[in-house]
Amino acid sequence: MRKLSTDELSRLSKEDFAKVEKTPIIIVLDNIRSLSNVGAFFRTADAFRIEALYLCGITACPPHREIHKTALGADETVTWKYFATTEAACQALKTENYRIIAVEQVEGSVSLQDYQFDPHTAFLLGNEVEGVGEEVLPYCDGAVEVPQGGTKHSLNVSVCAGIVMWKAFEKLFLSRKFA
Repeated sequence: MRKLSTDELSRLSKEDFAKVEKTPIIIVLDNIRSLSNVGAFFRTADAFRIEALYLCGITACPPHREIHKTALGADETVTWKYFATTEAACQALKTENYRIIAVEQVEGSVSLQDYQFDPHTAFLLGNEVEGVGEEVLPYCDGAVEVPQGGTKHSLNVSVCAGIVMWKAFEKLFLSRKFA
């Protein structure tokens, strides 16, 4: 076994990444406080070719040194939009007929392993302390949660998003491409 070189990985250029097919979901960040988490969202969204990130409220936006440090340049490849409030992002998504799914531990949530992924869905992830804001739950068409077996019943928001993005990529992108 040996590690592959950068050349062997056949990474896309920024220009090529802009043109390739994306995984047809949007990730909505509801008042994310940590710049490192925001950078991790960008980096993971790049890895799984996510259509776009919507940054809301206090969520910091590129260009920012701390975001860039974690994103490793993905803040320059992933499409993103800023909204002053998460409600405004949800309203825009509703006018474009997106389903909005909270990633949250709420009554009636579906386990991620049982969720049926559909294109044209936006996954809403909440603040590191408060989770998805109560005021935006009425915009949601449902909720998923990542099953957990530990004592904390909580994941870092960017880790949780990474799991959701991977499952969306697997179900909506890889399964169609390589089935």
